[in-house]
Amino acid sequence: MLSRTLAVPEREIHQVLSSARRREALEQLRGAGGSITVRELSERVASAESGTSPAPRNVRESVYNSLHQTHLPRLDKLGVVEYDDDRKIVTARDGARHISLYMEVETPIGLSWAEYYRSLGVVGLFAVVASLGEVPGVAIVDPLLWGVAFLVLFGLSTGYQLWQKRGSLLRVLRS
Repeated sequence: MLSRTLAVPEREIHQVLSSARRREALEQLRGAGGSITVRELSERVASAESGTSPAPRNVRESVYNSLHQTHLPRLDKLGVVEYDDDRKIVTARDGARHISLYMEVETPIGLSWAEYYRSLGVVGLFAVVASLGEVPGVAIVDPLLWGVAFLVLFGLSTGYQLWQKRGSLLRVLRS
């Protein structure tokens, strides 16, 4: 069941991402970095859903059946993945990259991580420049201290972000 590459219509993106299982399958497929069997994909998704590795057999079977019968054929039809139903192999397509833009993880304050880091950098720069320019209230703190404070904040934020993604990062490192 090979299909041609399609740009995913905007109206379809919400439906694709409305299923937690489809989102997790796309995340796991992206982490696989190429082709993956439906069996392996279902085991990864089941482990992520259950929080255990390996996931219980009934969870793995449920995930396998829903991916095979529903989710992968739909994603294939939209051009997000290439699903070979006979060989049971899934490969990410250009549509997966398009969809992944909508899957960007948000921070607890509602910004994407890119927006958060950009804002943190701009605010840090303004704090250092304002301190150098002896702006009242800001100049109380030495510019070097402002710089160090924002670098520490960058480090803590990066650590928190990596901690949130530790499960998928460990799976990528193990493979």
